[in-house]
Amino acid sequence: MKSIQLRPVSKLSAEQQATESLRESILSGHLKPGERITETALADQLGIARGTLRTGLNRLATEGIVVQTPYVGWQVAELTADDIWEIWTLRGSLERLAATLVAKQGDAQVLQAIEAAFLALQKACAKGTRKAINQCDFTLHQAIIEGTGHQRLIRQYALVQQQVRWVINTTNLLMHTSPETILEQHQAFVQAILKGESETAGELAWQHNAYDGERLVQWVQGNA
Repeated sequence: MKSIQLRPVSKLSAEQQATESLRESILSGHLKPGERITETALADQLGIARGTLRTGLNRLATEGIVVQTPYVGWQVAELTADDIWEIWTLRGSLERLAATLVAKQGDAQVLQAIEAAFLALQKACAKGTRKAINQCDFTLHQAIIEGTGHQRLIRQYALVQQQVRWVINTTNLLMHTSPETILEQHQAFVQAILKGESETAGELAWQHNAYDGERLVQWVQGNA
């Protein structure tokens, strides 16, 4: 397996750190979809036991970003067009509800957090650093979800949030060659939330997901 520039993890909470390190390598694209993960080589690189690494891999499997295949071993999951359609339609439904709720509730502290997250995305886009843009993009969506205070909605979103991050990173890389287009995709529904236009905010949040989701599905189908 190729070196993926992972830093060795400390013995304290090694499982958690290994999981996070491997997750970030997948989400950032250092490990590609379908790429095999060799337990021995990766455990040595991280400086941890194979059992600790295996526990982390099992966690990532529940998140849907790695898979274990009999007689093959571990590998990075490959997202099919059907997978992406399922992710964006589920995400779109959850985020439409979330945008509607936070706009309708009008909680000043929540709206301030959402505005701050949008401004952070704006600054990241101005600098043009893809890693920062992707993180700020996800953080903005997370702020809207958490701002609802809707515990069941928050838990459902958490189940797919790593796949959502994966789709965000992939979409930003393939579909948005200019950071300005990423900012434009978010501005309309964020402004609707801040103005308290609940129905408009929900519909624009759905359209945001549909626009990128449908284009990514078409891209995958065309490159299958």
